[in-house]
Amino acid sequence: MTENYTALFEEHKKLGASFTDFGGWQMPLKYSSELAEHHAVRKSAGLFDLSHMGEVWVTGPEAAAFLDYALVGKISAMAIGKAKYSLICQEDGGIIDDLITYRRPSPEEGEDKFLVVPNAGNAKVVADALQERSAGFDVVVEDASSKTSLIAVQGPLAEAILLRLVPAEQHSLVTELKYYAAVEVTFLVAGSGQDLLLARTGYTGEDGFEIFVPNESAAALWQAIAAVAEEGELIPAGLASRDSLRLEAGMPLYGNELSREGNPFAAGLGPVVALSKEGDFVGKEALAALKAEGAGSTSGRKLVGLKGLGRRAGRSHYPVLKDGVVVGEVTSGQPSPTLGYPVALAYVDVEFAEVGTALDIDLRGKAEPFEVVALPFYKRQK
Repeated sequence: MTENYTALFEEHKKLGASFTDFGGWQMPLKYSSELAEHHAVRKSAGLFDLSHMGEVWVTGPEAAAFLDYALVGKISAMAIGKAKYSLICQEDGGIIDDLITYRRPSPEEGEDKFLVVPNAGNAKVVADALQERSAGFDVVVEDASSKTSLIAVQGPLAEAILLRLVPAEQHSLVTELKYYAAVEVTFLVAGSGQDLLLARTGYTGEDGFEIFVPNESAAALWQAIAAVAEEGELIPAGLASRDSLRLEAGMPLYGNELSREGNPFAAGLGPVVALSKEGDFVGKEALAALKAEGAGSTSGRKLVGLKGLGRRAGRSHYPVLKDGVVVGEVTSGQPSPTLGYPVALAYVDVEFAEVGTALDIDLRGKAEPFEVVALPFYKRQK
């Protein structure tokens, strides 16, 4: 697989990061202790490089109508400044990727502008699919992934830290920014102001922000954020802690919980699919049929949360058992650093998906007791 390096690779090397391949990118797995990084995000703040994610701009008079056709959600209903979680599906309803779409102010009258953010390994696949689906629509699809970096600050202190880099007259833009919304904010970096897109989004279950920045300014912004944080407020965090944080928050990972072989209803993402929106969209017929068949409710398997009653954790692909019979499979699992017991996401036959159901995970020949619980496992106090 091709190795890609983010604009922050040298920063990570200086910080002594351990690297891993993720979606073809060399990404920091951890800097010191993944547990320390996890707890920092829950208690103070963590600094993440998410520059492996994709950024695809969609602009033009028919941009909203086009995205209604290309994605399963009703993107045209979004207000300017808001963000929306959605899926891009195949004709058969299989999931190509889950993504976030941001509606931005129109560049000129009569035009719409959106930023679509797919996952790392799927960035080119999604950009190509959008380009292909744009035929017949008055839109321009521009894949800006290769020139855009994405930096996240996640945790209870994220807002306070970022405010130190924003002019006082713009503080309200940050403090009043709602979850799943974005705004242009001036960041004071390396002695000058730079207008950047700031989103109140994240993948950790905590309050936090994601900042879109040109590659050439990424290192200066990363250094500036680290510099304004006081001792004990912020540490860099890698993919290992990002994974444990998102698992506690019950958030799916493409390639684990989501795939082309799965479908939104089994994954608990039925509400994301706007079957009632006007006009056709890619996968509509298949998704309507899956819903009518009771996928994820009365037929097939459903994604559930499992709480370990012992100390051993289930891992991806481990079988889930009921009375010794295989009824499902773990997609993600590990000990929860925050909660102190093992947690897992798993697809199980719908008849065993009810909260409170006792199940086992086959841990290499030994049945370990688990119980179906409501998701998310962890929810922050607001």
